[in-house]
Amino acid sequence: MGDKVTAPAVRARKGGARLRMVTAYDNPTARIADKAGADIILVGDSLANVVLGYPTTLQVTLDEMIHHCAAVTRARPRALVVGDMPWLSYHVSVEEAVRNAGRFVREGGAEAVKLEGGRKRIPVIEAVLAAEIPVMGHLGLTPQSVNAMGGYRVQGKDLATARGLVEDARALDAAGVFCLVLEGIPDALAEVITGSVSVPTIGIGAGAGVDGQVLVLHDLLCLHEDHLPKFVRPYAHLFDEAVAALAAWFADVESGAFPTADESYTMPDEVARALRAEARPSGG
Repeated sequence: MGDKVTAPAVRARKGGARLRMVTAYDNPTARIADKAGADIILVGDSLANVVLGYPTTLQVTLDEMIHHCAAVTRARPRALVVGDMPWLSYHVSVEEAVRNAGRFVREGGAEAVKLEGGRKRIPVIEAVLAAEIPVMGHLGLTPQSVNAMGGYRVQGKDLATARGLVEDARALDAAGVFCLVLEGIPDALAEVITGSVSVPTIGIGAGAGVDGQVLVLHDLLCLHEDHLPKFVRPYAHLFDEAVAALAAWFADVESGAFPTADESYTMPDEVARALRAEARPSGG
């Protein structure tokens, strides 16, 4: 599978081979992502929606995120594992943000953390970096800001907002992030940002002019029945396949077709005969 992917190795990919990033939330999905060739596995706060059933990412806790991050890192993937810092884990104070990022590393085994926001996050980013923890930035449609944004809306469509996002990207680059996620922005803006920073950009709903792509694993494999965003291309329909497989098994259970002799354990015939004889009710 090659050498272990590190944050410096990701940074060095700027302008090179496109980065392949996908979410994973447990040991099996981490193994699948890694075997498929992921460069980066994001233990995303989308865990809230696609695994835990919360309505938004705002409900998932730091403890829940770390629990799932540890499950991912126990798969020992070649891919770089990035822990997604949930809402309020880096908003209260710089000191608390560093402590929480450290928990991702110490308890969750993460090799980097991701946090959302632009220039106002610079003090937190610099402090986390000073603690020797690599940081991935995230700009554009930032789901933790869903209430402030008034919903999941494409960002940067007007000139003033687009200029602000370019400046945010430059500021995060200067602060030392090793990579930038660009979510839900026009493709032209993503191209400008990509050309304005020295670190790789990874798009999700940001067009093709970036240095890599990320999608939620449960979206691209259709592991649910929820509506898919415009930017998702489904590569499988595993929810439907899983339902069909279980329904077929239930039918075989009901009919007695499962299990067969090949799916059962046996004992020597003489032992079985003796056991059955002993179990017969005595006459009298």
